[in-house]
Amino acid sequence: MEFGVLPVKLWPPSQNTRLMLVERMTMNLVTPSIWSRKYGLLSHKEAEEDAKKIEADAFAAANQHFEKETDGDGSSAVQLYAKESSRLMIEVIKRGPTMKLGGEPDILDKIKESDGTVFDISNDPRKIIDASDAEKLFERLTEPGNKYRKICFSNTSFGRDAAHIAEPTLSSLKDKLTEVDLSDFIAGREEEEALEVMTIFSSALKGAKLRYLNLSNNALGEKGIRAFEALLRSQCDLEELYLMNDGISAEAAVAVHELIPSTEKLRVLHFYNNMTGDEGAIAISRMVKSSPHLEDFRCSSTRIGSEGGIALAEALGTCAHLKKLDLVDNMFGVESGLALSKALFAFSNLSEIYLSYLNFEDEGSTAIANALKESAPSLEVLEMAGNEITAKAAPALAACIASKQLLVKLNLADNELKDEGAIIISKALEVGHARLHEIDMSTNLIRRAGARCLAQAVVSKPRLKLLNINGNYISDEGIDEVKDLFKYFPNVLGPLDDNDPEGEDYDDEDDKQGGDNDELEFKLKGLEIKQEE
Repeated sequence: MEFGVLPVKLWPPSQNTRLMLVERMTMNLVTPSIWSRKYGLLSHKEAEEDAKKIEADAFAAANQHFEKETDGDGSSAVQLYAKESSRLMIEVIKRGPTMKLGGEPDILDKIKESDGTVFDISNDPRKIIDASDAEKLFERLTEPGNKYRKICFSNTSFGRDAAHIAEPTLSSLKDKLTEVDLSDFIAGREEEEALEVMTIFSSALKGAKLRYLNLSNNALGEKGIRAFEALLRSQCDLEELYLMNDGISAEAAVAVHELIPSTEKLRVLHFYNNMTGDEGAIAISRMVKSSPHLEDFRCSSTRIGSEGGIALAEALGTCAHLKKLDLVDNMFGVESGLALSKALFAFSNLSEIYLSYLNFEDEGSTAIANALKESAPSLEVLEMAGNEITAKAAPALAACIASKQLLVKLNLADNELKDEGAIIISKALEVGHARLHEIDMSTNLIRRAGARCLAQAVVSKPRLKLLNINGNYISDEGIDEVKDLFKYFPNVLGPLDDNDPEGEDYDDEDDKQGGDNDELEFKLKGLEIKQEE
């Protein structure tokens, strides 16, 4: 008896396939592109409705074709379904957005207002502002009785036509404005048009006495900084300046320092995720040195090495009012750590310090810990992950931690503290620290003894929300012990899925047993960590 091959039917598509096509078309219709810059970008709601209609029409046409060729496998119907979907989608893109009041709210309904002083359109991400939108927006800005002090055009995309419409209104309002947020406001624009838009906004706002200016996420570079020259040169009262993720090169950093006439009143300065380098850091350090009231300084992920780190550290020593310092992810090295430790003595008001991934090693980390112990009495956040810290620096860190009874967060992850260092840190945490919310000691070559001591030291902390000891070398027995300690608070103990019970062999003579016996823990039981009274 012969069995024939069952014919495969390609039509009709499953309901899941049809829904997936609708989702894919919706995403294509809301994604900025060269077409959306020309015809306008659809809102998600309108795109979804159009996608459903396109799919239904394409399915009907393909199904009608299939019914006329019932002997086929449906492949020609599938091809027609795809072709018709593409054709109809192009028609929608060229048509552009149509929904206004009564359907999808137009640009005016995206405005967030606060106490009549804030004009904010940032809650419509990647909104392309065309000339029509600009006319409505800036007509609203000039309505009688408005008392706007802050404008926020973040997460949008202004073209040159919209910028020219904005120019006279902004110029007429600039004397009333104190806060301007132009972060990410030229999304998807070609460089020439983006620079022209920035220049127009800069000229319009020239002379405004701003306390807050945010130009982040605009890929400025030196050209972009200089496009804002008119605005920057007129600023003498800035209290907050944000230039994050802006491609701030050394030349751009020099331009920032050159163009802003005074930072005497500056309290917040953020330079996250740029390519500033040592030369740029030296320029920024000059700004810091002339900012005696600085309270919040962020210069993380900026490719700064030892020379720039030392320059910044010395400049920070003049900022006696500093409350928050973030230098994460640079190439500072030991010498920068030593220089920074000298500056820390000036920070009596410091509440948060982020010093992870700075290559401080034991020498720099010990100097930092010793300095913090004698300063920053109200420290709440201490982060020093990824600094190649070993047990050698643990006593200094422990003494510092013991003196900081207001700590809320402690992060020493991605170091090499091993059991010896973990136990020393544990003893510092045993007494007090009632406000502690989070401890991260992951990826520290910790075994059973160190994990057990950490768990015992913090399990009873009343506000603890997370103990992270993942990524270590804790034995299965050690894992069971830790879990048992946290049996009444299972959500507080972080995941342990990256823990490796096999681990690696320690090089230290003291650690040959891998910490699975209690010898090391016993040796350290008598260690005394002095706490400040």
